[in-house]
Amino acid sequence: MFSSLITSRIVATLSALVVILVGCSAGIWQLNRADQKIRLGESLAAKLQMPILNANADSLTLEQAAERRIIARGRFVQDEAIWLDNRPRPIPDGGAGSVGQSGFYLMMPLRLDGKESVLWVNRGWAPRNNDNRIELPPIKTADEVVTIEGIGFPHPGKVYELGEKGGTVMKPRIEQNFDLALEAQSHSWAQLPFIVRESQSSKNDGLIRNWPSPTNGVDRHYAYAFQWFALALSGFLFWLINGLMKYRRELVVNGDRV
Repeated sequence: MFSSLITSRIVATLSALVVILVGCSAGIWQLNRADQKIRLGESLAAKLQMPILNANADSLTLEQAAERRIIARGRFVQDEAIWLDNRPRPIPDGGAGSVGQSGFYLMMPLRLDGKESVLWVNRGWAPRNNDNRIELPPIKTADEVVTIEGIGFPHPGKVYELGEKGGTVMKPRIEQNFDLALEAQSHSWAQLPFIVRESQSSKNDGLIRNWPSPTNGVDRHYAYAFQWFALALSGFLFWLINGLMKYRRELVVNGDRV
């Protein structure tokens, strides 16, 4: 039986192994992604219960500010705004809306009041004009000193980007990703080593800040994992059943010969 199932079916066996390995690997990856989101959600929920930090009064490090509530007071530097492209509309848990709608995250530096430093703020999401991709949405930005509140993160999230950034900076700046270290090198100002994702949703500035929780989409990861494991199992069963059928035919033929 061993010879009939494996040795005499090398191509079929190798093909089945590839399908099984790919299916199991992808399924395990999906389970790991779900586990990462759950742990991030638990960590964020715990840190949101901690006292709010003040970016103007405290000298905060990335470790201190990560996933913590932060308040900051200052004036936005509108000319240095960065529009992060290909960002999906944020939909809160259980919310309805245009899930597939793409747009921009608006990254804007906030010059802190009373300090010689800048804090980068993810002010929110705005839709993109599908007819004119380089036309920016109308956004209101106050010219006076404002107070913002949000949550500290290392970066605003990354998307896949082809190639490397060029040395020429165009205005307005429409980028795929945001590099905090690169911005520190490009400007003469001192800046805090983290960004703040603004959480106030009541402002009438044309931006959406209905941020979903980190655990949003966990069920989808479990569903994808089930599909990948089902593919691996199907590949194994297909290989096994066909091998057994081949082995049975060989037994019949050998019996007739006898």
